Amino acid sequence: MKAFVTGGTGFVGANLIRLLLQQGYEVKALVRSQSSLDNLQSLDVEIVTGNLNSSDLSSLMSGCQVLFHVAAQYSLWQGDRDLLYRSNVLGTRNILQCARQAGIERTVYTSSVAAIGVKQDGVADETYQSPVDKLVGDYKKSKYYAEQEAVKAVQQGQDVVIVNPSTPIGAFDLKPTPTGEIIVRFLQRKMPFYLDTGLNLIDVQDVVQGHILALTKGKTGDRYILGNQNLTFKQLLGKLEQITNIPAPKYTIPYGIPYGVAWLEENILAKLGKNPTVALDGVRMAQQKMFYDACKAVTELGLPQSDIDLALTKAVNWFVPQMTV
Repeated sequence: MKAFVTGGTGFVGANLIRLLLQQGYEVKALVRSQSSLDNLQSLDVEIVTGNLNSSDLSSLMSGCQVLFHVAAQYSLWQGDRDLLYRSNVLGTRNILQCARQAGIERTVYTSSVAAIGVKQDGVADETYQSPVDKLVGDYKKSKYYAEQEAVKAVQQGQDVVIVNPSTPIGAFDLKPTPTGEIIVRFLQRKMPFYLDTGLNLIDVQDVVQGHILALTKGKTGDRYILGNQNLTFKQLLGKLEQITNIPAPKYTIPYGIPYGVAWLEENILAKLGKNPTVALDGVRMAQQKMFYDACKAVTELGLPQSDIDLALTKAVNWFVPQMTV
């Protein structure tokens, strides 16, 4: 079977392509002309150039039976609003239409828990949906509307399964992701304080296994949270301390301080040509503990639940040599 994969140069996509190849799939990967191919070096992958809004995607998918639509634009900067909607919403609409024209038999669409939102004082599962106006920032809103494009495709008779990863950790986090950046800053001893927030972590290898399980076992139109362990930020830093022997920061910082810095940078300094360093939406997101329940994916798909300490160790071991390059 031949799989068409978008987002293959990214963190989840690069790990997914490796697992697909290990399991005997042929892979055709869509990459943008400006994308770095470092994550695909030495892999037996057919690479085609284009973007999610290309008009010729259906012809590029020729010969493929399944689609993994992993690609997404990630940004918390308010100035990237149009780019987020163009890539995530319009791009998803276009690629699903092209997949139908190309005769793709089944699509796994990579959404995010960002599209589900945060359940106040609780743990969200697939049955929960935050009102869209309560989703913090345009990234989360764009992922919500992109997921609705997948829902519409199903209503029109297309075979699409939706997966909602939480916070993957592991190797090949080249950019890195926001969580990968936390690990890097911790390793560089650049984290004197921390915000009192929380995340659901999962080994990226479990996430990509979940994609293939969704392909083979998922119910058309259903969504599956690909997550594992809920941790407060303090617990996460404690684990990194145990793994690295680097002391974790002991004190929290009031939200008002990074919020004020972010507001000033994005609303004043950015307009003067300065590059902001703290995203206002990122600070706003951190005010909520982003906890999720992955029981549905575990029960129905057999989603693995690998040890988070080992996943963090693998991430640390991957980042350390990258930092010395």
